[in-house]
Amino acid sequence: MSMSSSRLHENDPLGPHRGRLIGLAYRMLGSRSDAEDVIQDAYLRFAGARDVRNPEAFLVTVVTRLCLDRLKSAKVQREIYVGPWLPEPVFDAQDLASDAATELADDLSFALLLALDRLSPLARAAFLLHDVFDMPFSEIAGMLDRTEAACRQLAARARRAVQHVRPAPAATPDRHARLLSAFGEAVASGDVSRLARLLREDAVAVTDGGGRKPAALRPVTGADKIARLFIGLARKNNGRDIKVEPMLINGTMGALLYLDGELDHSLSLAVDGDRIAAIYLVRNPDKLRHAPMSVSR
Repeated sequence: MSMSSSRLHENDPLGPHRGRLIGLAYRMLGSRSDAEDVIQDAYLRFAGARDVRNPEAFLVTVVTRLCLDRLKSAKVQREIYVGPWLPEPVFDAQDLASDAATELADDLSFALLLALDRLSPLARAAFLLHDVFDMPFSEIAGMLDRTEAACRQLAARARRAVQHVRPAPAATPDRHARLLSAFGEAVASGDVSRLARLLREDAVAVTDGGGRKPAALRPVTGADKIARLFIGLARKNNGRDIKVEPMLINGTMGALLYLDGELDHSLSLAVDGDRIAAIYLVRNPDKLRHAPMSVSR
């Protein structure tokens, strides 16, 4: 551990557990802002508790239960959400690592988070705690107030759902970056066929404006439709000051697009082999509060 990390832990009341806790809360809720609120609530409970023999186990349990409570109200809010919902992008994925040696430990992709969002809260929790954070079912049972067998069933159900949507094999970072660059060049060219060739035939584009900014109210499916959508958007903004900055978003290379010096949206790709399988575009300003708000000069 570096000296700077040691000092950070000394000044942080949650110490070395913070990254793991925030990573769990973000994966549960899909919102960095909500995850921060949960961590603050967890700290207050931790500070007021007595005789805590295992601080990490105590905090993980509290965070899990607080997230489950929030997901109940989130279900109601989601019913009135305008258009498709996407997770809040994060730009510091390394700080949300699970510190486990599991296959999914570093996966913060939108594809995974959307798959988790379709699960029941309990299935999501059981899967994350076991498959991402490498916790034994004997401990998970106590956290979820379920039997060990029930937790195994919840996690298995979630695992099948996740395996169904995750591309295999995953694209290398270099291939991902090249496809992102090719996507931008194809959009700028105005050539619909060129852009469509980069996309899987059944590709999907999801745009999240949350009622705050214009966005497609339903996912757009099909390479040709998506190509026409993005080239149409580029033409609409022709003449404006457009800057695109490559940016690590949820652990993989994405981009931030600025119009006339103001952040307009984040763009992330899901890549399957040598084609783009999905495009995620977040315009809702509430979800971009943690993004760099001005372009570099």
